[in-house]
Amino acid sequence: MNKKIGLSVTLLFFILLAGCNSNSFSNLSAFDESDAILEEDLQVSETKDEIINQLKSTNNSDMEALISNNFPFVDSVVGDDTTANVYGTLLFEVEELADLLADIKKPQEVSDYIDGQQILAYSDLFIIIKDSEELDNATFIEVASEQFVRKNYSPNFLTTYFTIRMLDSFFGNNWVSNRRSYCSSNDCYGGYSTSRSYNKGGTTTNRGLGSFRGGGPSSGK
Repeated sequence: MNKKIGLSVTLLFFILLAGCNSNSFSNLSAFDESDAILEEDLQVSETKDEIINQLKSTNNSDMEALISNNFPFVDSVVGDDTTANVYGTLLFEVEELADLLADIKKPQEVSDYIDGQQILAYSDLFIIIKDSEELDNATFIEVASEQFVRKNYSPNFLTTYFTIRMLDSFFGNNWVSNRRSYCSSNDCYGGYSTSRSYNKGGTTTNRGLGSFRGGGPSSGK
């Protein structure tokens, strides 16, 4: 009798444990999925040529609206009272897309292609285009306002692509030296990454909604 009672208690314990673990794994799985960007999140129904035609035929001079209407929104980075939005594509490589966007609206400055990244600098925003660190054929497009870049970015990252004189002309005299002094004792943002934490320097991320487009604040679709 005692053996039967002991066996029943043991069985009940394992049933309860299995139920708890099931909930825990379910929550963990949901968390992991929200952190992962998959190829399917970046797939679109349009062909590459159709997207190029849509980009070239638009009359909208708002570059973020143009990007958000044609590429899936995947993430946002929230900084010091400002937000940068990140989009993705499987159809374009970095230099190809940078050339296309620069032809549509000429930036004030265009960086060289360095370390898998290229930057278009406009008077009011920066477009940072980069190879994905995890998906072989994916390209990310971060659209950051001038204010976001000025208040959150590391000057060491930006001086890889632009001269100190150019950056100071954008953000004010001595921005680079003043920002370097600040970043020497604070973590500063060094561009979008799916493999690094953003809870540094006041920046956090909000994962997007897969192939949903129109995610940008100035989108018009």
